Amino acid sequence: MRVLPIVQIVGFLLILLSFLITLPVNLLVLGETPDQQAFVTSALICFGVGFLCFMVTGRKRHGLKQREMFLLTVSAWVIIPFFSSLPLLFSDLGLSVTDAFFESISGITTTGSTILTGLDDMPADILLWRSLMQWIGGIGIIGMAVAILPFLRIGGMRLFATESSEWTEKAVPRTNRLARGLVFSYLAITLSCIGVYWLLGMDLFNAVNHALTTVSTGGYSTSDSSMGQFDNSLIFLASSLFMALGGIPFFLFVRLLNGHYTPLLRDKQVHFFLQFLLIAALIITLYRVVTAGAPVAEAFVHALFNVTSVVTTTGYASEDYMLWGPLVIVIFFFLTFVGGCSGSTSGGMKMFRFQLSMLLLREQMIRLLHPRAAMGRRYNGRVISDEIIASSVAFSFIFLATLALASAVLAALGLDLVTSLTGAATALANVGPGLGDTIGPAGNFQSLPDAAKWVLMVVMLLGRLELLSVLVLLSPHFWRG
Repeated sequence: MRVLPIVQIVGFLLILLSFLITLPVNLLVLGETPDQQAFVTSALICFGVGFLCFMVTGRKRHGLKQREMFLLTVSAWVIIPFFSSLPLLFSDLGLSVTDAFFESISGITTTGSTILTGLDDMPADILLWRSLMQWIGGIGIIGMAVAILPFLRIGGMRLFATESSEWTEKAVPRTNRLARGLVFSYLAITLSCIGVYWLLGMDLFNAVNHALTTVSTGGYSTSDSSMGQFDNSLIFLASSLFMALGGIPFFLFVRLLNGHYTPLLRDKQVHFFLQFLLIAALIITLYRVVTAGAPVAEAFVHALFNVTSVVTTTGYASEDYMLWGPLVIVIFFFLTFVGGCSGSTSGGMKMFRFQLSMLLLREQMIRLLHPRAAMGRRYNGRVISDEIIASSVAFSFIFLATLALASAVLAALGLDLVTSLTGAATALANVGPGLGDTIGPAGNFQSLPDAAKWVLMVVMLLGRLELLSVLVLLSPHFWRG
């Protein structure tokens, strides 16, 4: 195991992060920056450590082997949140190390769970940094999902291998071109979201903050009442659209930029994703109209917004849907696990795994009737190998086992059943709010004991890194030879 290539890349990421940390101060130079010193100090520390990493490793470029990619992936997703927490820790908020790191790791993983209250009166620089953390995490998630996870053959992600997943000299120019396309697509959708929010009535500061956390499907807001502060149906519909865009594979947007419309229009995962959002929203709308006499249009707008928010793991709320009735609460609990498409900023189990499960169920039922039937598995025109099936099944099992273990640990720490179960679920799926009075859409995670917060932080990372990339590091075989 070579450490130098990993240290070198982490050093580069820290230097890049140091410049990003200064953005809240630079962008708000004419506005409110009471924590300017905290940001400057954090940026200098981040740059210093990154530069030291470069001095240790030298200028020579180092190639990475597969085992080193595993270690780099996990290391980066622990180190970046740690340094991102420094502005929060050094600010006047008076946060403990646990709370600052919780807010940071929730931001970078785009989970959106928060320990902060009084957001309506919070300094603008802190609010902007929270939003930027989620936006940074979003582009990191896209790059990892498109380039790294398919290469590592994790959780069935090989099904979505692209040019960037081939780590050969021949593929490097194509990889660079795809990376530029991903960044451009991400920027273009973000800027479009800012413009739409601004035109629909948000002030520029709110438009920027919410666009950053909408496209990244992160869910941090500038108010304790989340998106409910705007009470504008057009904003809710626009937000639903951009959250859905954040839940679609970004490599399809790159192909769209190159003039290839067919892959996006014919993608089975995208079709299933959009149909799922619409059907779930219609079911909840019908239930609220029948049981509570809610106006149809208003009920549909709020149902679509909140369903899209939970399924894409954004975590916004327009209303406290805990008050919509028991059926809705049950629906939202199960929606927590679904997630968006592979290659998007969303968390969760991902749509394609549910589609693969349905394909396997259909195949099994046919084999019960026709044991000798010859059937081929295909998805989006590609053959589904046994390797992909095995990887997907292993992921699903580990996902459920991790959920059970995390829920048990949280319960052992004194949390009630609803808080333990939904807290573990929302952290593992990177959704944000859970259910119940404590961590539901109208609450937050501040009152949880520190030990529970650390458990949830570990679970957030496990969920964001598709579980297997972390668990493989615990295997003795990984460290041998």
